[in-house]
Amino acid sequence: MDRDQFIFCLEAVPDVEIRTTTEVVKNLEQLAIEQGIASIYKTCDTIEGLEDSLNALLYHDHNFTDYEIIYLVMPGKENSICLNNYYYSIEEIAEIFEGKMKGKIIHFANAKILDLDAEEAQYFLDITGAYAVSGYGAKYDKIASCSTIDKAFFSLCQEYDDVVEIVEKLYQKHYALCKLLDFRLYY
Repeated sequence: MDRDQFIFCLEAVPDVEIRTTTEVVKNLEQLAIEQGIASIYKTCDTIEGLEDSLNALLYHDHNFTDYEIIYLVMPGKENSICLNNYYYSIEEIAEIFEGKMKGKIIHFANAKILDLDAEEAQYFLDITGAYAVSGYGAKYDKIASCSTIDKAFFSLCQEYDDVVEIVEKLYQKHYALCKLLDFRLYY
C-alpha cells in the first residue's frame, strides 16, 4: 500500500460523561506505538451519539478517506448492537450508515455475535457501501478480541489490499484464536 490507513473506533459505554480508559483504548494505543497504526477513538451511549460521531467523522474530518476500518466495540445479541438498553438490528445499523461507508471495512469486536446469511450480508454491504463487514460467530468473554486478534487483523489490513488474502494470513498466524472466536468476513 502506498499510504497509511487509519482506524475509527466507536465504543459503546454506559455513560459518555464518565471518562475512563478502557481496554480498547489501551490496545489502540499499543497498536499505535508498536505498529504505527493511528486511530481515532470515540464513545457513545445512544444511537444518536453513534450517528453524531459518524457524521462528525464524515463531514468534519478531512482525512476520512484514510480511515479504512470502522471498528465498532458494542455489546449486543446476535446481529444487533445494544445502546442504552435498546437493541438495534444489523438492518437498522445499515440504514444509519447508508451510503457512507464506501470502501470501508466495518469490523465488530467480539462483544457481540455476527452471524449473517448471504442475503443479510449482501443487504448490509449494498446499503452501507462498505467493502466488507467482519466480526465473530462466537462470543468468548474470557478473551476480548481487541487484545490479540483484532490487532493482528488491523495490521494485516495495512499490509494487504485483498480481503481474502487478509483472512488467509490471519488464519495462518492465529488459527486457534480464529477458530475459537469464529472470525468471519463478508465481502
